[in-house]
Amino acid sequence: MRKELGDLNDTQVIDQLLAVDGLTLIDVGCGAGRASQALVERGAAVLGVEPDPVQAAKNRAAPEVSGLRFAEAEATSLPAADGSMDGVFFFRSLHHVPITDMDAALAEAARVVKPNGGFIYVVEPAMTGRHFPGMRPFNDETIVRTAAQAALAQAADNLGMDLSTYGYVRYPRYADFEAMVEQVTGHTFIDIARENVETDEVRALFEAGQRDGDDYVFSQPMLLNLFRFGG
Repeated sequence: MRKELGDLNDTQVIDQLLAVDGLTLIDVGCGAGRASQALVERGAAVLGVEPDPVQAAKNRAAPEVSGLRFAEAEATSLPAADGSMDGVFFFRSLHHVPITDMDAALAEAARVVKPNGGFIYVVEPAMTGRHFPGMRPFNDETIVRTAAQAALAQAADNLGMDLSTYGYVRYPRYADFEAMVEQVTGHTFIDIARENVETDEVRALFEAGQRDGDDYVFSQPMLLNLFRFGG
């Protein structure tokens, strides 16, 4: 049964469930490395893996951070030896893996984690809350998110790992509509045209968002699957 953790951000959930100080970790689909850096700040040594060549080049050019390395690689071909890592993280990245490769990506994560106590930590956005309907008109991820959950549902048996499941709710916030447009069209790993976002439908959905001071805030329920090898 999925345990509900309440209203928390990603790092608060990590702090509640894991002690990462001293661990060696991989962040798969790391993007610009914000989650990777949060793990480093908690004492981990992190390899941020990003398949998008544009973002990967930006990562290589960024100022060095002690304890953080970057690599350009696919989720199905992680640059790590068998059983060499304490854990592998997927922060909202599994559904960006091609559907036909999702099972292989999880198997690859299992390959690189230690057979005694190694873990795979997979966070995926649910298709509930106020955030998903606002994004759906220009970036409908229904099919890929459904496929990711299907892959996760059978992964524990496929990988021979123990599974714990959790839910929590994070709250993306934007200063205004333009800030949201800039953010969703600013990624190179997914091509979202500005004209598909700047529509009356999307603006109306955005304006219906909850206000917190001057910001617009949208609930985004998250589904967390934490796989572990015994030991």
